[in-house]
Amino acid sequence: MDALFIAHMAEGDAAMLPAKGYEDAKSNPMGTGPFKFVNWVRGDRVEMVRYGDYWNPELPYLDKVTFKFIGDASAQIAALKAGDIDVIGYIAAPESAMEMSKDKRFKVFAGTTTGEVIMSTNNKAEPFDNKLVRQAMAYAIDRQAVIDLVMFGYGTPIGSHWSPSTPYYLDLTEKFPYAPEKARELLAKAGYPDGFEATIKLPAIYSYSKRAGEVIADMLGKVGIRLKIEIVEWGQWIERIFKKKEYQLTMIGHVEAWDIGIYANPEYYFQYDSQPFRDAYANALKAPSEAEKAQWFGRCQEIIAEDAVNGFLFSAPSLPVMKAGVMGWWENYPTIALDCTQVWWKK
Repeated sequence: MDALFIAHMAEGDAAMLPAKGYEDAKSNPMGTGPFKFVNWVRGDRVEMVRYGDYWNPELPYLDKVTFKFIGDASAQIAALKAGDIDVIGYIAAPESAMEMSKDKRFKVFAGTTTGEVIMSTNNKAEPFDNKLVRQAMAYAIDRQAVIDLVMFGYGTPIGSHWSPSTPYYLDLTEKFPYAPEKARELLAKAGYPDGFEATIKLPAIYSYSKRAGEVIADMLGKVGIRLKIEIVEWGQWIERIFKKKEYQLTMIGHVEAWDIGIYANPEYYFQYDSQPFRDAYANALKAPSEAEKAQWFGRCQEIIAEDAVNGFLFSAPSLPVMKAGVMGWWENYPTIALDCTQVWWKK
C-alpha cells in the first residue's frame, strides 16, 4: 500500500512503455500521450505532432509542438522577443520575469510548484550535528527577505519540506520566526557564545543558489556564524556533496513532488537519522483514509521542522513566460512537466 501512488505516477520516470520494443525508447519513444514523437535533434530540439488516436478525440488542440533546448536565460528571452519561440516553460532569472511582465506582448505566470529551496545541512558534520545550532540558524534567517532579495518577490516561505500547493500542507513558518536574539541565545546554549566558522558550498549551475547563499551568509554572520562561500561545479557538487557528503552546508532546490520521504533515509546526503520520522512516514504511506494521511504527513512535517534538519526557505515559484496569445498553459506546476495537451492559440 502506498498513499503516494498517484503522485508517483505523475513523475517523469513513470512513463508508460510498450511491452515490446521499449529498448529503443530513448531515441524512438512510444507512449500513451496526446503527441507523437517525430524527431530529436540532440542538443537542439524535440519535435512532436498531434496523435490522432489519443483516448480523448478532442485533444490535443495543437497540431504540433517543438521543444527547444536553450540553456542560457538571456538567450531564452532573446528568442522569445524575436518570435523564434512562443513559451519559456520556466524563466531561470526572476528579474527577467518582472521585466517581461511589463511588456503587453507577453504574459508571465507566478504560480506554485512542488519544489522546495532549502539550505541543505549535513546533520553529522560538526557543529550541525547539534540540534540547537540548527534551530539557531532557523531563527537567524528571514525567509521573506531571502525571497525578496533572491527571487525578486516570487516564491512562498515554508517552514518544512512541503510545498503549499501540495495536499496535507501544514503552515509551519511561524515555528522559527525571524529572531536574531533568540538565535544568539541558542548558540550560546549550544556552547558557541562567540559563534563559529563554517563553509557553504554553492553549485555554480544555479544562480538562485549562489544568490541565496550570499544573502544567508550575511544573515548568519549577524549572529556569529561566519560562512566561507565556496562555488563548486555541478559535477563536483554531485560527486563531493550529494554522493560523498563532503560538506557542511549547501544550497539547492528539491523539485521532486511529495519527496519528504528522503528524510526517512539516513544514508541520504542530509544524513538525518530519526526513528520517529521513519515511523510517522511509514504510517502515512499505509494510511487508509484522507484524514489519517493528513495526520501522519502533517506529523512528518512537524518532526523535521522541530529538528530544523535543513534551512527551509521557500517554495519555488512557477515562472512561465509566453506570448499573450498562448492559452491553456499551466499556471501552477503540480509535477515536473510541460503539458501542452490543452494549450491553444487565441487569434
